[in-house]
Amino acid sequence: MDDQLALRIRLFREGGQVKPEVADFVAAELAALEADGRTVTEASAGMLTSHLMMALTRLLDGEPIEQFLTDDQVAAELAGHPHAVARARAISARAEQELGAALPDSEINFLGMHLAVLAQHSPAAPAS
Repeated sequence: MDDQLALRIRLFREGGQVKPEVADFVAAELAALEADGRTVTEASAGMLTSHLMMALTRLLDGEPIEQFLTDDQVAAELAGHPHAVARARAISARAEQELGAALPDSEINFLGMHLAVLAQHSPAAPAS
């Protein structure tokens, strides 16, 4: 993880926008992605980082997460990225186990899209 992405996480944490455990969880997931050969930088994973931290925070705060009108379209686009979908589901399962926050399908789909884009920025990583 580059310094700019670490700064993003620190600002979310220090600004009180996310709970410390959410910031820790997301940082650990980014480290795991990097260990798997993904290029995890502000440019490649900034949106993924913010999206995941805010979705998990909303869930932990008991706020509803709405289904999106584009869910079917996003799911169709993800059909060509089974590894990204599998990784998104695994992250959701870990979030439920560690934080008590299970991501709904719409959030898993968007997380999958972020992971598919991340894979495109990572030449050494397997195609998603």
